[in-house]
Amino acid sequence: MAERITGTPGTLGEQPEQAPLAATAAETTPENPWPVSLLAHKMKAYIDRMSTVWVEGQVIELSNRAKASYLTLHDTTEDISLPVQIWGNVRDRLDTPLSEGSRVVVRAKANYWLAKGRLTMQAYDIRAVGLGELLARLEQLRQMLAAEGLFDPAHKQRLPFLPHRIGLITGHDSDAQKDVIRNASLRWPAVEFAVRNAATQGTQAVPQVIEALRTLDADPEVDLIVIARGGGSLEDLLPFSNEALVRAVYAASTPVVSAIGHEADRPLLDEVADLRASTPTDAAKRIVPDVAEEQMGILQARASLDGILDRMLTAEARALADVRGRPVLANPETMLTSRKQDVGALRGRAWQAQSGLVTRAAAEIEHLRTQVRSLSPLNTLARGYAVVQTEDGTAVRSHEQVAPGDAVTIRVAAGRLRATVEESAPAR
Repeated sequence: MAERITGTPGTLGEQPEQAPLAATAAETTPENPWPVSLLAHKMKAYIDRMSTVWVEGQVIELSNRAKASYLTLHDTTEDISLPVQIWGNVRDRLDTPLSEGSRVVVRAKANYWLAKGRLTMQAYDIRAVGLGELLARLEQLRQMLAAEGLFDPAHKQRLPFLPHRIGLITGHDSDAQKDVIRNASLRWPAVEFAVRNAATQGTQAVPQVIEALRTLDADPEVDLIVIARGGGSLEDLLPFSNEALVRAVYAASTPVVSAIGHEADRPLLDEVADLRASTPTDAAKRIVPDVAEEQMGILQARASLDGILDRMLTAEARALADVRGRPVLANPETMLTSRKQDVGALRGRAWQAQSGLVTRAAAEIEHLRTQVRSLSPLNTLARGYAVVQTEDGTAVRSHEQVAPGDAVTIRVAAGRLRATVEESAPAR
């Protein structure tokens, strides 16, 4: 048996046995790895099984050579790119030459170069996205978003009358930024801006504008956000019709003003914004009030209030003068004098009425007194008659009521007498 030497994979005089390669990538180990060539061939075999695909993007880098062109195709919404190779016979089918910034649709297939380990896309057909097709796509997107309610006026927020701080999203040192700040400051010198610069065209525009929008929307001191850009071609303004940006503006809790391009430009951002300004200058005029107009309005309001107060005081003074001019206020004792006379007349009438009643009552009393006197027993006594009464006061009408020896009282007209009965006999 051959002697083994420490540190060597086999024994002296023998070739080490090589383990079989792993069948799949998951079976590889540090002790049994794949060679680079095997991995590269397997990747190429996997990629070669892919079918061709139509892909849309924007050309950001272009290198034309005699037989082929090499370009970088960038996604229109995200920062993702792919290298594409186009043979001359395919490139020459285009009606207009390719240029950086062109928007194209490519039928391509992935291709993996073994020698350099590079993945590229091989183009078999290429077509430029024309203006008509772009407009048709925008109209289709407009209808879809409108059907979802993103353009509903009921969702639009009312702009604050005087925002504390205005968020401004625009290009770095752009004319739009200068126009908004200068014109807004002329109208309201104390206005404050929180400026966030972002790309306003090209492939970086959408993600940068969305990021700036979300940053300003999260700032509690920002009461209003303006997205502004100067004029440009339809292709330059395409980022402001991007679906992701439109949805981000719809989701913002802070009111958003769109100030893109000129009066004729109508990106989808104008439809979803809470207010559409025709230009950045127009936006500056609509987001803050004019201090001179407000001062004039205050002066007019004060003048109007002064006039109203003057008219009211004049009317009240005139009414007070009319009241003071009435006889009852001009000579108040007249009212008392007339009432005194009325009271005297009433007292006289009352006295006469009471005197008449007393006189008539006195006459009636005298008449009754005469009748009473005529019927009184005293009149009879005055004619010489007398009334005999027993001790208990009973009038004696018969001799049988008394007996000899009884004491009786004899009442006459001018007094009474005490007597004793000596005899009691019937009348003869």
